[in-house]
Amino acid sequence: MNKNNKDVTASTSCCSKAKQQPQNDSNESAVLASEHSANQNTLQLIIEGAGCASCVGKIEGALNTIPGVKTAEMNFADRTVMVSGNAAAESLIKAIESAGYNAKLMNQGSESEALDEKEQADLAYYKKLMRHTYIALALGIPLMAYGLMGGAMTVETNAERITWLIIGILTFGVMYFSGRHFFVGAWQSFKNHSANMDTLIALGTGTAWLYSMVVVFAPESVPLMARHVYFEATAMIIGLIDLGLALEVRARGKTSEAIKRLIGLQAKMATVIRDDKEVKIAIEQVLKSDIVKVRPGEQIPVDGVVIEGTTSVDESMLTGEPMPVTKKQDDKVVGGTLNKSGTINFRASHVGKDTALAHIINMVKRAQNSKPPIGRLADVISAYFVPVVMIISIVSALAWLNFGPDPAVAFAMVSATTVLIIACPCALGLATPMSVMVGVGKAAEAGVLIRNGEALQTASKITTMILDKTGTITEGAPKVTDIVLANAMTEKQILQLAASMESGSEHPLAEAIVESALEKDIELLKVENFKALVGRGIEANCQDKSLLFGNEKLMHEKGIDITSFVHKAQALAKEAKTPMYFSIDGVLAAIIAVSDPIKADSISAIKRLQNNNIRVIMLTGDNRETAAAVAKKAGITEFVAEVLPEEKADKVKELQMAGEIVGMTGDGINDAPALAQANVGFAIGTGTDVAIESADITLMRGSLHGLADAIAVSKATLRNIKQNLFGAFIYNAAGVPFAAGILYPFFGILLSPVIAGAAMAFSSLTVVSNANRLRLFKAKDH
Repeated sequence: MNKNNKDVTASTSCCSKAKQQPQNDSNESAVLASEHSANQNTLQLIIEGAGCASCVGKIEGALNTIPGVKTAEMNFADRTVMVSGNAAAESLIKAIESAGYNAKLMNQGSESEALDEKEQADLAYYKKLMRHTYIALALGIPLMAYGLMGGAMTVETNAERITWLIIGILTFGVMYFSGRHFFVGAWQSFKNHSANMDTLIALGTGTAWLYSMVVVFAPESVPLMARHVYFEATAMIIGLIDLGLALEVRARGKTSEAIKRLIGLQAKMATVIRDDKEVKIAIEQVLKSDIVKVRPGEQIPVDGVVIEGTTSVDESMLTGEPMPVTKKQDDKVVGGTLNKSGTINFRASHVGKDTALAHIINMVKRAQNSKPPIGRLADVISAYFVPVVMIISIVSALAWLNFGPDPAVAFAMVSATTVLIIACPCALGLATPMSVMVGVGKAAEAGVLIRNGEALQTASKITTMILDKTGTITEGAPKVTDIVLANAMTEKQILQLAASMESGSEHPLAEAIVESALEKDIELLKVENFKALVGRGIEANCQDKSLLFGNEKLMHEKGIDITSFVHKAQALAKEAKTPMYFSIDGVLAAIIAVSDPIKADSISAIKRLQNNNIRVIMLTGDNRETAAAVAKKAGITEFVAEVLPEEKADKVKELQMAGEIVGMTGDGINDAPALAQANVGFAIGTGTDVAIESADITLMRGSLHGLADAIAVSKATLRNIKQNLFGAFIYNAAGVPFAAGILYPFFGILLSPVIAGAAMAFSSLTVVSNANRLRLFKAKDH
């Protein structure tokens, strides 16, 4: 569509009605439209048995082999996988099981039910892990304390053999009750010709236990100095890793707080009027077209249209805008918003999973499940990490056996075990999804809906931001300000003809003219032969008159002499008004000027972008003089005027070719190509559905501060991801040489497997805690 028409002429076909409707109306329809297709065939499954990031690739790979699966994205932090396409749930579960994991379909009822089910599953898993921890540490701590106090951890007499045999059996019990899930996971991976975290832990603890049992049963087969048992290491490692996993489960629950808050906005009960009686029913029982009554202080239960009453509604949960919005007859209300003052009756239009709030929750969940490019890199590294570590472990053991001091066998076993334990890539796998979950949720709280992880990451790198003028920088609600007469007709006569021409149009400028006529009680006339002239204006016949309405280019094209009025049009343009020429029967009759005021906070929001070293460019189809005036008022030094719709996308390409990372912000249908072409497209939530469909990020409120907030959240999230990845990678990279014994030749220090187990658990907790720190982030200069 032609954005040029929107700015310069009053074409009838270039804009959507959504542009003219109240903000909440557009918000609702936009979200519903953008999620319409995505929700059709999307299933979410809970994964059990995924221990580390290398499992992610296996599960996604297994799902992608199923016919009908379009995309499969696993959130390792949340242990869920989102699958879109046409595959049956049974096929998906079977594929996951064949990959060595368990899966079940998440509750397909309400969002609240699904969240409750997930929380209950997490709580049960947490309690189970804590039971495992208590059992393992109950044996491991006394054994370790005994060793630290100088107790003999060797087998030299028959009494010691019997004692350690009993302890070995008890340790086996710990391995069975507390560490069985590691061994089952390792076996499943082995059957699938792969390796994961379970493999490392099972090999490490299993090796320590087997070596110790060899010492107990056949001490003569081991050199005297190497007859040391490591039952305490096996028990402590299992106990500490189970404890780390339990604390991780508890901590990662906090990353879903944004979703919980959104779900918490949903009312549980609704008052409906049936058979002329008020009935209080559960929200799930509200039917489409029900008459719903909402009193002051109550939450609006579902979406609908007001049929009686006037009130003010707090829509901050949807838009981030704190000021209440007045609602009267025919206005739309959105479920989850708060009725502040009067009592209203409205007719339900969307219920259950069709409400705007339900779709917002789904959008946030999908974005939280998606991966930014940096996250996929971590997955690839993790997938190769486990086999590489196993090789390093073997090489380390061989090096100790061949070059180590006595007892070389014991040193080799300790070194190999410690390498396996400390190198577990749990923290590496958690680094990205944890931060994405918190970052996307944080943005949603500010009224910014981020579609996927890639947009979240790219937004942090934007160097140039292109802003559409009308509806983005300006209010998008222009008013007629001047009518300059050029013949003997009166203003009323001119306005009557012009408004009659524009009466069929949905364009903002056209509606401004029609509204001006209606305000003056001017009757509109019948128009014939209406024709839109893209990028120039419109033509029509009315009362046997040939009418033209448009820009200077159109007047020149049709041979209309406007010479004596050009200076007047330019003067109006310099006042940031849009002048349009109106001719009757080939003679200029008037200039009608329309002004679209700049939004109150556009200037400060643009300043925020510029202060963050982002180059801001305004694109508009409006004439140069008007564009210059608006840009100057908005504090923008670069602008491009008289741009046709296709040229907007070309301008984005031009900047990209010059090496810029381009963000494009718009609200009109004609912005869609440029939004799609940009590295990150930002749609104003008050704009059209098509613009939002084409965008990567939707700003649910009309303010450009949402734009600055989105970029700020993006930068904070990427910074958090890098911190997590750096910490996890350094931990793994630095830990392996120490575990292999690099310090021994210099200081005589060989890392204990128990310390490695504790460090591994600590690294995961550090990553989760750092990601949760992002919840405290607040955009500056707001």
